[in-house]
Amino acid sequence: MSLNRNEQMFSDYVGAHPEEKRFWQEKVRVVAAGAGDGHAAATELERELWRYFKERGQVVPSFREALAHQGSQRASLRNLAELWLRQWAPPRPKPKANPSDGTANGA
Repeated sequence: MSLNRNEQMFSDYVGAHPEEKRFWQEKVRVVAAGAGDGHAAATELERELWRYFKERGQVVPSFREALAHQGSQRASLRNLAELWLRQWAPPRPKPKANPSDGTANGA
């Protein structure tokens, strides 16, 4: 998966700070458990990532510079949200196949 400049900076920052990484791993698990599906989880997690990005922009120079460069536009953090959900969230059970026609139940 390809990350944009802001997502890569965010990921590198979290990777370099073990306490931040633990926080985000737990946040990802909680969001994934509370969401109805993967799309909803990614949407919610992206909002959390953006709030945190803006918060870090108050104290971390690299985030501050990125926000200054963005201007009033919101940066997309969707790919990072989806990547972390794949890496850190427990896998969702796959729907069981319907033996009569080979489709998934509920499909």
